[in-house]
Amino acid sequence: MTPSIGRVVVLLGAPGAGKGTQAQILSERLGLAHVATGDLFRAAVRDETPLGVTAKGYMDRGELVPDAVTIEMLLERLAKPDAEAGILLDGFPRNTAQAEVLDKALGDKGGRVDVAPYIEVPEADLVARLGGRWICRAGGHPYHELSKPSQKPGICDVDGSELYQRSDDQPATVQARLRQQLGALDTVVDYYRGHDVLRVVDGQQAIDKVTADLLAAIAPATGSRG
Repeated sequence: MTPSIGRVVVLLGAPGAGKGTQAQILSERLGLAHVATGDLFRAAVRDETPLGVTAKGYMDRGELVPDAVTIEMLLERLAKPDAEAGILLDGFPRNTAQAEVLDKALGDKGGRVDVAPYIEVPEADLVARLGGRWICRAGGHPYHELSKPSQKPGICDVDGSELYQRSDDQPATVQARLRQQLGALDTVVDYYRGHDVLRVVDGQQAIDKVTADLLAAIAPATGSRG
């Protein structure tokens, strides 16, 4: 049977791995609709769709939106004309239970997850990327120890004021937050590895090389359905 749903790519990567940047590039290169669940929720609530009203009820009560509601939003998104060629999922699934619900929902519609490329970056590098941000006290000018250091350590190039690091950006805080998120990510990575759709790409390379490797990993898995 010919699938009624286009290609489905699940892009995986930890915070700081460059997933957001690559998702934008890949969606344009491959003609796939970029679907981030956070954007779906905001749009549904803003437009007051039936699912948006349901989701808002949970959020207003401080509860997590059930996976079934999120999946229904994804399926609605797949039905839109710009998603005819398929979608690139960014930020979902976040755990094994969500991956299983997604597989069942897609299967019921004659679709499947075609490939799950994983941008792999060691934890130490992630901490360096996320924990290297500094801010100027006077004007809030941003700096980064790796990608945008100030000319004089600890001093803003623009106004000469002191640079400081917000508590959320301090390496110890970043590492603690990352370890919580990486545990869930590891289970999703293992899930897709077990389903033989995981493709690992070295995220320590230059952005263009990561993009090239991702495209090379995705194309064979989705070409027959493109």
